[in-house]
Amino acid sequence: MNYNHETVSLDGEYFDGCEFRDCRMIYAGGTAPVFSDCKFDNCEWRFDGPAGNTLEHLRAMWAAGAKAQVQLMIKEITGATR
Repeated sequence: MNYNHETVSLDGEYFDGCEFRDCRMIYAGGTAPVFSDCKFDNCEWRFDGPAGNTLEHLRAMWAAGAKAQVQLMIKEITGATR
């Protein structure tokens, strides 16, 4: 399925073989979406609700001097700690 210039709600969704072009991708903190063999071109990623609150918390940690802990979380997400 192709999505073009659309707002796509991600919570709890499963996307297989999809292409997203110039879309606004919104995750609000529910069940994480699953992407299988998808492509993304020039998409905007937004985090609303509880997901947005989590990002604000990470920004506050960073600003408070907990940069190492935030960087460790990023390494865990990217698999760089293996």
